[in-house]
Amino acid sequence: MSAPRRPDPLAVAVGNASLLGVGYLLLGRRALFWTAAVVTAALLWLTYEAAGTWCELLVVLWWAAVVAHGWWLARRYPSAGPGRGQRVLAFALTVPVLAAAGWVRFDAYGIEDTVAEARADGSCRDAVDAQEGVGLRHRLVAAPVAARGDTVVEACERLDTAASYLSGGLTGDLDMLGSAFERLGAVLREPGNEPTVGATLQRYLGQLPTDDGCRDLRVADWLRDRGTGPRELTGPASAAAARIGPGALVECGDALMSDERWSGARENYQRLLAEYPGDARADDAREGIAKAGLAIELDRVEELVEAADGMDSGYCRRPAKYSAAPVHRKGKSGAVFVGDTEYTAKLPEAWRSDTPDAALVVCADEAEAGDVVETCAYRDHDGRIGSVRFNKLAVRVKVYALRTGKLVRDRTVQMSGESCPGILRYFDSMPSRMAVSPSKADVRDAFAPVVGR
Repeated sequence: MSAPRRPDPLAVAVGNASLLGVGYLLLGRRALFWTAAVVTAALLWLTYEAAGTWCELLVVLWWAAVVAHGWWLARRYPSAGPGRGQRVLAFALTVPVLAAAGWVRFDAYGIEDTVAEARADGSCRDAVDAQEGVGLRHRLVAAPVAARGDTVVEACERLDTAASYLSGGLTGDLDMLGSAFERLGAVLREPGNEPTVGATLQRYLGQLPTDDGCRDLRVADWLRDRGTGPRELTGPASAAAARIGPGALVECGDALMSDERWSGARENYQRLLAEYPGDARADDAREGIAKAGLAIELDRVEELVEAADGMDSGYCRRPAKYSAAPVHRKGKSGAVFVGDTEYTAKLPEAWRSDTPDAALVVCADEAEAGDVVETCAYRDHDGRIGSVRFNKLAVRVKVYALRTGKLVRDRTVQMSGESCPGILRYFDSMPSRMAVSPSKADVRDAFAPVVGR
């Protein structure tokens, strides 16, 4: 096919403006047509891949170059006049191409505006839904515009990951919570993400408090202690800590009380009064402090009572108070007997009480020889007559008021009992001294004045 004799410069320029190489076909330059097609395709692919404004500038420069080159080539041919048919063909091909490109770019900017509005409203879901409207045509004709929407979607995907870590933080996993805030901070450093980051954080904070007060307390302390970082994160974190902190302190304190972890419970109640003195739960905290304090005292007393197996051990060595113990009332109050219980074990059950209900703690030492009751003569195994003195049993007794832990009596009691039995039982040689054999009544009579009976 030979080139047209009189190519119309305007038609050639307009044809090349379509970037389809139509002008070169009007000139009969097939080699230029294929070259232009390859270059155009390469530039469009580069724009699709790089999505940079500089790529679009290359396309514009290429467009201007082929238009100008087509005009220059056509001007070299002699022309008797305008080629109306050529112009109609050129315009028929170029106008729809340019119109379609313009419409696609217009649509791309519309999608970008929708994505931007959704991000400004903090809605990643709406932004992602809008960006899903971007297709291949947009990425070829308006790649940088489409890429800006992709950046928003990528940030939203990172926020989804951060949200999953925040959900892990609801279980009390502070490491996951720390990772979540690191991810939020990384997204926040990119301009324009403030609303979506804020919305993600607020969705998490809105799920607090949970049904576990101690877990909430750990989270609240962690949120409150975030002293450094962007204010978009530290501000909401501090506000959430202040919102859930008082309730978490009381609820965790109550839970620890139920688990008999008295010290931890009291510490939580004390923190509430120190950090939130005007909180409506302050009276409950004071009551909790009192209960926990009594429980701690009782635990300590019971531990010491359990360890007291003599005058130099346990409660007998280090007496402690139990403020809720009853005041001693003569003839009515019970006691806890510790130390050497050989004889105190023979006292009436009515004199005894469990530690929480006792008014006294009675420490008894080992029995020793007391006053001489009488001396009796006995014949030993060899027929010789000897004398045996019978002594009362002397026991040193210390009595403590459990309510105060103070010593109220320190004396030695002496127990009477049977002496000079008709038959003296012994091993080896006859002893010169023996103790009387007290009955339960004798033991009771000896200890009654000491314990107020």
